[in-house]
Amino acid sequence: MIEKLFDLPDIWERLNAEKRPILLWGTGNGADKILDVCEARSILISGIFASDGFVRNRDFRGFPVTSWADAKKRFCKEKPVVLMAFGSSRPEVLENAKRIASEATLLAPDVPSFGEGLFTRAFANEHRDEIFVARELLSDEESKRIFDLVLTYKWTGDIAYLLKAVSDPDEISKNILRPETIRTYADLGAYTGDTIQKLAQVAPNLTKVFALEPDPRNYRKLAAFAETETRFSIDPIEAAAWNAETELLFDGSGNRNSGALSNRSAALETRPAKIRPVRALPLDDFVASSPVDFIKYDVEGSEREALEGSCKTILHSFPKLMVSVYHRVDDFFALPLFVKEFFPAYNRFYLRRDAGIPAWDLNFWAVKE
Repeated sequence: MIEKLFDLPDIWERLNAEKRPILLWGTGNGADKILDVCEARSILISGIFASDGFVRNRDFRGFPVTSWADAKKRFCKEKPVVLMAFGSSRPEVLENAKRIASEATLLAPDVPSFGEGLFTRAFANEHRDEIFVARELLSDEESKRIFDLVLTYKWTGDIAYLLKAVSDPDEISKNILRPETIRTYADLGAYTGDTIQKLAQVAPNLTKVFALEPDPRNYRKLAAFAETETRFSIDPIEAAAWNAETELLFDGSGNRNSGALSNRSAALETRPAKIRPVRALPLDDFVASSPVDFIKYDVEGSEREALEGSCKTILHSFPKLMVSVYHRVDDFFALPLFVKEFFPAYNRFYLRRDAGIPAWDLNFWAVKE
């Protein structure tokens, strides 16, 4: 069925031909990116509104920011098109999105968190073979279901596909992670230790954690958590995961765009950023020859470099790999192909996703059985 997509107009082509008013919902970095694309493609935005509690008396990019109620009054003669310009997995936000979708045509354009490029019909056709090879790499029907729904969402912007593209966390734990087998865990992008705590709840044999986190504020909380944990040892490292030991400039803006400055989207050049140098390390340098059972890569657009910096560890232990594949426009197909090419011994591949809009928290799993 997804083969039919490649002949259909993409979301930007549809918006360019749209005659109804087009409204933007949100005023953050995502809104900046979407407005830039609309301006470049001569897509007219008629107004901007914010969620209740975020309206205030302000402008954004020359538009007065109104409430949804006021926007409906102004554009009530025609059912407007609404572009959701921020991300959330909070249940109340998703319910609000469903409500707006019942009153307007709600779309959530897919703009990458990092790097350049845009998912368009031309981009998809250019990478058509890679997309289909990555899909065929997947080992079960659930993975292909998630892949198809995410691809269709990226093409159409329709949130209905994302609302269906949600995986069962219990199934992931039972059939893929198998936490009882995890003794040593490497958490690349450990944040404040939240993912370590979640793993600890289901991994009774966990004894050692290597945890990398480059953001100083998050690292302080991670280190404090490590000091209080008594069930297993945590080695917190204040560094970014990379393919060599070096120093990187880091954008610590405290949102989904925090990460290595080299990965920052050009669309955000005018947005405020908290730039600081950070140490960057390959996983291989501090794990040495220790066996590792599970590695998580959620490193804000630097997943490829982090994988390159893990080659020795991976080839030594063949741990389960969970790789975030949503930060860059091609991650969802390019990173699975990268893993298969560089680590051909892995023979089971899965795609799973948590709830939320847009297509964030999409994870690729590689397992050697």
